[in-house]
Amino acid sequence: MRKYVFVATILTAAAPAFADRMPIPSDALPVFKAECGSCHLAFPPALLSAPDWRQIMGRLEKHYGDNATLDEATRRRIEDFLVANAGSGRRTEGAGAAGGVLPRLTFSNWFRHEHDEVPKGAWSDKRVGSAANCAACHTRAEAGSFSEREIRMPGGYRHERD
Repeated sequence: MRKYVFVATILTAAAPAFADRMPIPSDALPVFKAECGSCHLAFPPALLSAPDWRQIMGRLEKHYGDNATLDEATRRRIEDFLVANAGSGRRTEGAGAAGGVLPRLTFSNWFRHEHDEVPKGAWSDKRVGSAANCAACHTRAEAGSFSEREIRMPGGYRHERD
């Protein structure tokens, strides 16, 4: 019994570290990185649910104000990858949108909670551009690391949890 309590304690203590890590799966398709990463960070699939990814990939002609249309075979391969590696549970809750609006990871309850201390001025800094520009503040976002220790906000803003 004592061994199980010890293991549970270690896993619980390590939980915040796991929450900061969302790497792109090692079997990520090069076409996913190339196509999605050509305009923005190739977001870790775990940030949205499978239904959210299906909705996004089904409307690439109206991809957040841009036309990101792909040939059907490429679109299907990327969608299948995203769906297979999609997140679930608390991290993705609230990201889905209603009324024909595409889901946004920045709408998720998890994202809002994690960024509630970001000063308003940081969001409007021209180097950030939008809340979806993770790499503007998260220096290792491309590697899937979102540790608070690696945050560097443009414009001299400080992360209040530092």
